Amino acid sequence: MVDQCNGTLFGDGGPAEFLHVPHLRRLYSQGINFANTYCASPLCAPSRASFMSGLLPSRTAVYDNAAEFASSIPTFAHHLRRAGYETTLSGKMHFVGPDQLHGYETRTTTDVYPADFGWTPDWRKPDERIDWWYHNLGSVTTAGVAETTNQLEYDDEVAFFARQRLHQLARREEDRPFCLTVSFTHPHDPFVTRQKYWDLYPEDKMPSLQQGTIDYEDHDPHSRRLLDMSDWRNFDTTDQKVIDSRRAYFGNISYIDEKIGGILETLDACQFTEDTIVLFVSDHGDMLGEKGLWFKMSFFEGSSRVPLMIHAPQRYDACTIKEPSSTLDVFPTLLDLAGAELPDDLDGISLMPAMDGRDETRQVISEYAAEGSISPMVMLREGRYKLNVCPADPDQLFDLDADPNETVNLALEAAHADLYQSMRAHIDSCYDFEAFNQDVLASQKRRLVVYDALRNGNYYPWDYQPLQLASERYMRNHKDLNVLEGNARFPRHDGNET
Repeated sequence: MVDQCNGTLFGDGGPAEFLHVPHLRRLYSQGINFANTYCASPLCAPSRASFMSGLLPSRTAVYDNAAEFASSIPTFAHHLRRAGYETTLSGKMHFVGPDQLHGYETRTTTDVYPADFGWTPDWRKPDERIDWWYHNLGSVTTAGVAETTNQLEYDDEVAFFARQRLHQLARREEDRPFCLTVSFTHPHDPFVTRQKYWDLYPEDKMPSLQQGTIDYEDHDPHSRRLLDMSDWRNFDTTDQKVIDSRRAYFGNISYIDEKIGGILETLDACQFTEDTIVLFVSDHGDMLGEKGLWFKMSFFEGSSRVPLMIHAPQRYDACTIKEPSSTLDVFPTLLDLAGAELPDDLDGISLMPAMDGRDETRQVISEYAAEGSISPMVMLREGRYKLNVCPADPDQLFDLDADPNETVNLALEAAHADLYQSMRAHIDSCYDFEAFNQDVLASQKRRLVVYDALRNGNYYPWDYQPLQLASERYMRNHKDLNVLEGNARFPRHDGNET
């Protein structure tokens, strides 16, 4: 899993031609590519809780990046573990609350983001900008090259411990199947990459903006709120800085590709390749300057659409599936592939029928109720059309085949009245927007009180502390050196030579 990877870069033909991603390109050429996959919510924590649980944010109550993911909600890690799988997480999952495992037996790293309620939005103050944690366009104006950053350091560690975990799994005595989730924080901003990845994307070969920029006054209300939230007036996002930001972003996709290549190499060296399925997905996308917008938090394609590939050449021929799908579908698909029992209350569906050639038309829903919004927002993708609904804003209906840049709102056009009314009726049948709104407000209000209280006096954070018992690592005097060295070797030596 990667973070903030724009799904329009992984369309019908796989990774865009200009991307230097040999390992992802190989997964695509040998796997199944779901070309129109949407996140359950275009923000980290809500999307990831939904990815893990198969439930929309309105059911998990993980509305934003500081909403607790309840321990009582089963995840695919719980279900696979129940079915006999060994479950490990290396990297980010942005779990908020005291439970930092959610079904994983082992977690190799801490998270890159805080686990408490500090990032709680407050819809009671819609015009307030929370400077200390809101996104701003400093990520754009400071784009460039660095040898290391907070996030590069993190993902280097994630990849190292993932490969180490594969070595440990190869050497173990028991023969349980495993599920290893490797979750990187790149290519999420800040837009800073190492020199060798920056050099892969010469400025004169950079793809141009497809949708250009839009004047503030011409944006829809939600996009104007996102621009205000990012403090756009105080940052000079020049054309050069747009190019630099995209160059670093693409460089970080290549950086992640290299990390994925190392994991695949270790998987092969540990003799796991033949019976291991590899799934590649992102939690949400990034607008990358299209329409003048950055980051996520929007239902536009760059923000809400994500890559999804399943590599199982031993079971499926390579193909591209164009019917809409969702990150909610990962949970039931993993269980289906593993032969585990599927719950009957999920918002996602198994993609195995589609993978078996029994594709059916379906509707995909995404939600947003976090910073930059003032009321719950819902997106419905049906065939070639996308409808965005928010009680505070005018509805938006786009024909993604005829208008891939989402510039023409068809919601009020007579020629599309029947389609619009049908899609709107479907959303209205699924949501009580006033109740949804009150649930979000109540959750925010409670968490803001709890956070203020817990920061007074002794503060005990919920951030995950990886446990390593030093007395059981490497060579210690309660161990037989010869036994230790023999057991730590893979493949094992047969012991016949003197």
